[in-house]
Amino acid sequence: MADLYFRNARVVTEEREFLGGVTVAGGRIAGVMEGDPSVAARDSIDATGLLLLPGLVDAHVHFSEPGRGHWEGFETGSRAAAAGGVTTFVEMPLNAHPPTTDAAALALKQAAAAVSHVDYALWGGLVDDNLNDLADLQHGGVVGYKAFMVTATDFARSDRRILRAGMEQIAGFGSFLAVHAEDEAMTLRLAAELRAEGRRDRLAWGESRPIAAELAAIDEAIALADATGARLHIVHVSSAAGIDRISAAKRRGMKVTAETCPHYLCFDETDLVRLGPVAKCAPPLRPPAERERLWDRVLAGAVDVIASDHSPCLWPEKTAGDDDIFAAWGGISGLQSTLPALLTEGVERRGLRLTELVRMTAAAPARLFGFGDRKGRLAVGADADLVLVDPKAAFVLAANDLFYRNRHSAYVGAQFTGSVNRTISRGLTVYHDGRIVGPAGHGRRLEAAPTREA
Repeated sequence: MADLYFRNARVVTEEREFLGGVTVAGGRIAGVMEGDPSVAARDSIDATGLLLLPGLVDAHVHFSEPGRGHWEGFETGSRAAAAGGVTTFVEMPLNAHPPTTDAAALALKQAAAAVSHVDYALWGGLVDDNLNDLADLQHGGVVGYKAFMVTATDFARSDRRILRAGMEQIAGFGSFLAVHAEDEAMTLRLAAELRAEGRRDRLAWGESRPIAAELAAIDEAIALADATGARLHIVHVSSAAGIDRISAAKRRGMKVTAETCPHYLCFDETDLVRLGPVAKCAPPLRPPAERERLWDRVLAGAVDVIASDHSPCLWPEKTAGDDDIFAAWGGISGLQSTLPALLTEGVERRGLRLTELVRMTAAAPARLFGFGDRKGRLAVGADADLVLVDPKAAFVLAANDLFYRNRHSAYVGAQFTGSVNRTISRGLTVYHDGRIVGPAGHGRRLEAAPTREA
């Protein structure tokens, strides 16, 4: 007898949609069926009118612990994940203090993460002085590595030499490197020139970090990956041309993947002017026409992963940029809004197929990290990570709806169509009808496959 039977739903996988249901036993999917067959189950939930999707896998979040839990923490961040239909997240190595760049820092991160409401995995970092620590991070269970091609808070930039050496070592592990791709020399020069002219306005932020800076860094990262044979992931690509560079590399047989974020698809630079520093991020929001070109690439299937890049901070660190945009923290809190944002801007307004939404937000990110057999899919034997969505529920996001430690977001005030009704993590309902109902500590840590020799 099954533990749970979700019936009469509009079931969506990355391959197809159909009317049917899913049974759950022992925290795993026991059956996926079409129609409404009679199934013996201890509890049956009628999902008529609802979408039943695999739980989202958010490949890119910053929860800031240890050291900056007042920005966000694993307890509040995982609550927001559950409320957004995210059943697995992968937490980045920076914004924490210390960053996750050696075994000691990884142990601190693992201890902090133990309170999570949903399952998770951890990134390791590549910086300018930790090449000798990468093997320890791999043995410690990180599922990928992150490097910055521009300077970041408490996280040293990796230059060409470090990137190449890191790629060679990481490739030997059978893992991969993700890069924040913006050209350091170009962004520093342009920012200095604009500030010398007295520019502090909101549009100056985008002018200091143009698409050309993104493309120069993408080209350099791809060339290094080509030379080393490393697997490469470009995070938060903000431009259509950036996606095109990655697509061209794929056609040459390279192992490179592209990620973009909902905020590049929901907002543009006019929203930064309208909303202020709460909409500041890096790379910056682009002009309206560029936003539509990026949507064209999404709709064409050229984007592998959509991830939130949830990057919280204290409110005063945003308002510090009211009169000088360069002084504001650059990051958007968006983890809880990914699914409604894509349902609204993508499915409802642009005809994005639900199967493609599932591919980019669940199935493909799970495969990226090597746990695609368990996560991001509706298949017998996979973890029973599910999200029920009311596709017709319209709402305006209010700050009080957010589960973040600091309840501010560029998405506050946005009108969405499509609301998370229930989130199930390994068979346990963790969020239902606006409330967190699952316990802290339910989440389990996922690790990388065993280390391979170079």
